Amino acid sequence: PVAAGLLTCAGLWLLSCPAVALWLSLHLLPQVAPTTAKALLDGRVQAIVVLGGGVEQRAPEYGGPNLPPESMARLLYGMYLAQTTQLPLAYSGGVGWGGDNGQTSEAQVAAQALARLHGPKLRWQEGQSRDTRENARFTAQLLQREGITRVAIVTHAWHMPRSLRQFEAAGLDVTPAPMGYVQADMQAVLLWLPSSSALRDSMWLLKEWLGLRLT
Repeated sequence: PVAAGLLTCAGLWLLSCPAVALWLSLHLLPQVAPTTAKALLDGRVQAIVVLGGGVEQRAPEYGGPNLPPESMARLLYGMYLAQTTQLPLAYSGGVGWGGDNGQTSEAQVAAQALARLHGPKLRWQEGQSRDTRENARFTAQLLQREGITRVAIVTHAWHMPRSLRQFEAAGLDVTPAPMGYVQADMQAVLLWLPSSSALRDSMWLLKEWLGLRLT
């Protein structure tokens, strides 16, 4: 029992170190390079699709639902690309597997966030999906009705490999537009000091690695 406890503590300490999170991000998942607005236009992308990353159904400061930081970061990058390319914008996100019936879909919350930011309107809102596979399937159905087949997908770099696999399987020609790379702007010695953000990054990376192996 003591040895098992020590091993557990050592594992948690390692996973909480930025150095380990950085190593996992570089070696556990396929690497996807960032893109530019020019590359999207040169590739004849027809629409930008932002993938949901969760929603806060009760944000008292807004008097209703709001996007958490991870989802908002994706939306902001999608908005930036839409404004610099003048391409139409879509958001894919429902209520998730654990959501209650009647909750506001993440796509609706994203539309509200864009309105507060005076950003571009969403041309498409996909609000039925509960996971990445359904993001791809339902978004493809929505876009293909209007002849849209070449899209840029916006999501975190660690989520991009699995997203590409699902959206290509759904019949879309996908250009990745990753953001939110795992990074650590600190001195080398500090990379071995545990932090909650590094533990979160490690958990995301391990989850995506497992998801790629199971799909």
